[in-house]
Amino acid sequence: MKLLKTPLLFVLLLLSSTVSAERIKDLTEIQGVRKNQLVGYGLVVGLDGTGDQTAQTPFTVQSLKSMLSQYGITLPANVNPQVKNIAAVSIHADLPPFAKIGQSIDITVSSLGNAKSLRGGSLLMTPLKGADGQIYAMAQGNLIVGGLGVEGSDGSRVTINVPSVGRVPNGATIEREITNPFAVGDHITLNLKRPDFTTAKRLSDTINHVLGPDNAFAQDSVTVKINAPKKIDQRVGFMSFIENLEFQPGEAAAKVIVNSRTGTVVIGNHVRVYSAAVSHGNMTVTITNTNQVSQPGALSEGETVETVQSDIEVTQDDNRMFLFNTGVTLDQIVRAVNQVGASPGDLVAILESLKQVGALSAELIVI
Repeated sequence: MKLLKTPLLFVLLLLSSTVSAERIKDLTEIQGVRKNQLVGYGLVVGLDGTGDQTAQTPFTVQSLKSMLSQYGITLPANVNPQVKNIAAVSIHADLPPFAKIGQSIDITVSSLGNAKSLRGGSLLMTPLKGADGQIYAMAQGNLIVGGLGVEGSDGSRVTINVPSVGRVPNGATIEREITNPFAVGDHITLNLKRPDFTTAKRLSDTINHVLGPDNAFAQDSVTVKINAPKKIDQRVGFMSFIENLEFQPGEAAAKVIVNSRTGTVVIGNHVRVYSAAVSHGNMTVTITNTNQVSQPGALSEGETVETVQSDIEVTQDDNRMFLFNTGVTLDQIVRAVNQVGASPGDLVAILESLKQVGALSAELIVI
């Protein structure tokens, strides 16, 4: 792993003993109240010669013929029109919860063929379907393309961003609503965005403290169920009250995150080490072989022998020894490493060594 040889940068998540309270709406999501994905296939027309090439994208020609036949125009079977001003595209969008018929949503349009750019094009009316195959919206409109592509006659080309993808703000109109379980049943279920048993327990305790005992209970580290009114108008007001309640969530598990590209090290709270000693430095081992010739003595009837003499030299530059006692905090770790002018690679090596011997009470993540 290659690390930047820059001054060590620490981002310390020093959480004080008093953690500020958070709103329930910021930490949870209502089960069943979610967005749904829509997708469609259509044609973008009006391009300035940057559309699909007929030979490589026969489905574009097929789509054009199918569209024209719906308007009473039938092309001969052996005629393939040039479609350099047309591009076959996929359209996708997110249908938000409680979306009503007649409302508009944004859509994203992406080229399916070899169109060079969708700039200046217009999407023709395209149905958008959900995972169940039903049509939930109709899309159409002029594309806004943030990318730009320019090509010279000598083959040189300059591309900025991605010109084969565009957006149409409010480009789809909702034609069908999706039912959700918000108004169904005797309970409303809240799901924590970050699973934590302590947070789930504190959340249910906070609601029970306000509404009375046994009105909320935690099922696991994510789910908390709340008794709710059956009438929809009362349920809306009830959730408006609940989601604005504040409580103190549980603290996150101890983690150390190292960004090997930037040299940034993030050490979370509650990081501790057990008794350990780590030696870290640059050790160089040099082996030099010298050929020597051994001559026999006069009248000894011996033979000349070639021998090899090996010299081994071990050098160690700026060796550092770190001694950590049980219960050392992140403040002491950082102070000890900074006192010797360590680099990000030094700290990572120390943390990895501590992790290998089981002396680091935190998850080590290297990105």
